Amino acid sequence: MRQRIVLVSGMIALFMLVFICRLAWLQLAPQPANGQAARGRSGLAVSQRERTLLLDSGRGDLYDRSGIALTGQSYEALALFPVNRKQRGSASQIGKLAAVLGVGKGDLAAELERLREPQFWKAKGSKVPMPLTNEQVKRLKRLRLNGIVVLPYRNRYPENEAGIHALGYVSENPERLKQLYTKKLGKGEAHIDDLIGGAGLEWSLEKLLRGSGSAAVSFFTDGADNPLRGLDMRLTQPDNPYYPLKVTTTLDLPLQRELERYLKRQGLTQGAVVVLDARSADIVSMISLPELDPLKIGRPGTDASNHAVKAYPPGSVFKLVTEAAALEAGVTDEREAFHCSGEYGRYGLSDAKRGGHGTLTLREGLAQSCNIVFATIAERLQEKQLLKAADQLGIGRRIGWSLAGKRDHEDTLRGPLRLLWEEEAGEVFAGGGLPADHDGGRLAQSGIGQRDVKMTPLQAANLVVTLLHRGHVLQPRLVKEIRYANGQRMAALSAHEAPSRYGRISPATAKALLRGMEAVVDHGTGRSIRAGVWKLAGKSGTAQIGRAEAADARNHQWFVGYGPVSAPRYAVAVLAENRPAGSANLAAKLFRGVMDILSAGS
Repeated sequence: MRQRIVLVSGMIALFMLVFICRLAWLQLAPQPANGQAARGRSGLAVSQRERTLLLDSGRGDLYDRSGIALTGQSYEALALFPVNRKQRGSASQIGKLAAVLGVGKGDLAAELERLREPQFWKAKGSKVPMPLTNEQVKRLKRLRLNGIVVLPYRNRYPENEAGIHALGYVSENPERLKQLYTKKLGKGEAHIDDLIGGAGLEWSLEKLLRGSGSAAVSFFTDGADNPLRGLDMRLTQPDNPYYPLKVTTTLDLPLQRELERYLKRQGLTQGAVVVLDARSADIVSMISLPELDPLKIGRPGTDASNHAVKAYPPGSVFKLVTEAAALEAGVTDEREAFHCSGEYGRYGLSDAKRGGHGTLTLREGLAQSCNIVFATIAERLQEKQLLKAADQLGIGRRIGWSLAGKRDHEDTLRGPLRLLWEEEAGEVFAGGGLPADHDGGRLAQSGIGQRDVKMTPLQAANLVVTLLHRGHVLQPRLVKEIRYANGQRMAALSAHEAPSRYGRISPATAKALLRGMEAVVDHGTGRSIRAGVWKLAGKSGTAQIGRAEAADARNHQWFVGYGPVSAPRYAVAVLAENRPAGSANLAAKLFRGVMDILSAGS
């Protein structure tokens, strides 16, 4: 008995020794340098054992003011995993799969043969996985093909809708990932090819929107790409009731889309429209053209930059600032009479109306947008007085909503938390500061919105809101609140002011400017837009680009204003860029159309 026990024990020990030696040889022995064997058997076993496909990045979503989703679209899609061709399924099954997808059997077979990494099936020419119908899902599940699985997918941006520049986009940016997520990269919690906010709110709120982790599915095969029965698929996803976050913006999505369609019908190809709530300065709509394609940044015919927050020469729109400066400095009043012959007599400055306007008051000078009147009062000012009035009205500085005194934990500029980080400040004089010397020509040209003056469409719309609020500068807000996934409020972004270091203009000055804007539409340069539902007030502007006498001379055309006059609801700025010199002011026409759409929805 003892001998038999010893013999059996010895045989078991010998078997275990041979087994261990075999494993050691597989791991340590040199491998031939050809084909897959060159990667090593151990490497082959690991690299082909698990294939992972991302289902949902876990990124927080953005919503409009009524709760309509601006990002995030969930649907069922077809996932394809690499498996051994012999294990995939029969030729008949592949043919049925092709029929369900509406493609040729040969094309599908070739696509499956080329498959090396997991991917979702996409329709030809599409940039996102193809959504499946309920009928397609039923038919696909009946096929039972190996490595062909219907899975839930969450797409960030709808494919057939233009992006919204204020929201921005996500893209690969390894440098910014390294800057923001150094520790996560080191721990394997982030990957260098992860998508990260590239503009707009996607950039500004990156760390909040990123979430606590992604949802992915892993498909397991052996070294020969044969599915591992019982271990072929595993779902991994974060288990955190607070994420992803839900960000509620101030935008009105139905209105945004309606205005986009209107501008397209009217032929605006380059420019911007900003609609602010006149009572709060909340951004109701912000449109920038050319359009944004968040799924393919840089596609011809598109532009990722937000023209609504870029600074442009404002032309005569700036005359509102010049009049404010002159009234505040006491160098003129609404009743002063000026004579316009059409020529200023110096600096090469003339009026748009040949022969001039004759004798007119300051208010009529604004209504008729007379360059002679405004060059005259501008030359009475000191540079500091014009710069001061601009600052008091929110021009020459960034006025989008920001959290003063708080450091933006993810902004590479290390400045205060800003929702519109791309917003440009604009300027009155070159360099943005006060000139070292006094120059009458510079003042005259700046006073009519030319030379170095620049402002953004957002600032132009907010200038109107400032006048309606008797000189109080409000900060245009794009986000109202942020909530956790369980509905609990994380933060409310309250509306607040952006006071100037110089204080504010007087209510009397604000009222005088509003009266002048009413005159513009009643009988001045904006009288062509009088017909409509609401009575409106505003100011037109035309800014020359380059040399006026050039054969291809172009202008930026503006119109800013508010409505209805009796009880202002909205302040709107319209910029039509690079219009042919001498053409009718398209911005004025669009302003009337935008206001009519707003009135219909009120």
